[in-house]
Amino acid sequence: MKLSREIKTGLIVIMGILCVIFGYSFLKSTSYFSDDFKLLAIYDDVGGLQPGTAVSINGKNVGTVNGIKFADTTGRLIVSFSVNRDLLFSKESTVELYDTGLIGGKGLRINPVFDGKPIADGDVLMTSTKASLSEVADQKLSPILEKFESALTDADSVMLNVNAVLDKKAKRDLRESISDLSYLMNDLKSSASSLNRLLQNNEEKLDNALGNFEKLTHNLAQLSDSLNNAGLGRSLASLEATVANLDDMMSRIERGEGTMGKIMKDEELYKNLNNASRELDLLLQDFRLNPKRYVNVSVFGKKQKEYEVPEDDPAKKIENK
Repeated sequence: MKLSREIKTGLIVIMGILCVIFGYSFLKSTSYFSDDFKLLAIYDDVGGLQPGTAVSINGKNVGTVNGIKFADTTGRLIVSFSVNRDLLFSKESTVELYDTGLIGGKGLRINPVFDGKPIADGDVLMTSTKASLSEVADQKLSPILEKFESALTDADSVMLNVNAVLDKKAKRDLRESISDLSYLMNDLKSSASSLNRLLQNNEEKLDNALGNFEKLTHNLAQLSDSLNNAGLGRSLASLEATVANLDDMMSRIERGEGTMGKIMKDEELYKNLNNASRELDLLLQDFRLNPKRYVNVSVFGKKQKEYEVPEDDPAKKIENK
């Protein structure tokens, strides 16, 4: 059967249209004759996700991203993707947006949940986003960079203050101090050299002195042993007991026990002794003033001369009173 030119032209056009359609679907990694689930996910930011990106479950590719479009005027994005029917999971599963590599690129992976109602075409799954390495690095490094900038600012302020303090006079004084320190170090070095020579020249004497000191400590140890063997410990114990007895005796006296305690604590005895002392004093004064009452002595028959009390005698003052 011979076809006309018009029919051939129409067939060619139809075949071209079919090739364009199938080529476009191939480039978008979609198939018009597949029975995959058509699912949706809504994100605030897809981070550069492209149509045709693979969708995986547990690391296995199970579908592709079909398209990305705005959901509403808020700027949210609807991601449509297809998943084959090899693994049935529930609508409670989540779709995670993650980095596919260190140099960029986004992918989708499904975290399947098998409890609940199975998925169906057109279901909207819950979404989650895993922070990229650059975002994590930015979160971790930003505080460090801020602290580093603050430290640099503080260091700059310190240097400005140091420059303000170190004027010409301060710098000159600092140089002189460093020079004096250098002289001091040289003197110390010379002193150390002299000390080394002194030690070297008197090494034998130092050895003898150390030997004598060792003998002295040995003798002191022997003396300590001798004192210990001689009963020094017993003597100290006896002395301690004596001190304790003396302390007990003083305590008893303070409480008024015993003869000494009664003497020290008896006020009546004190008054009697005081009265006896005063009466004895009066007796002595009377004896001085009137000795004839107590002693009458005549030598060679002469009459005894009466005793005259001196003007400055305390007894006369008492008599006049």
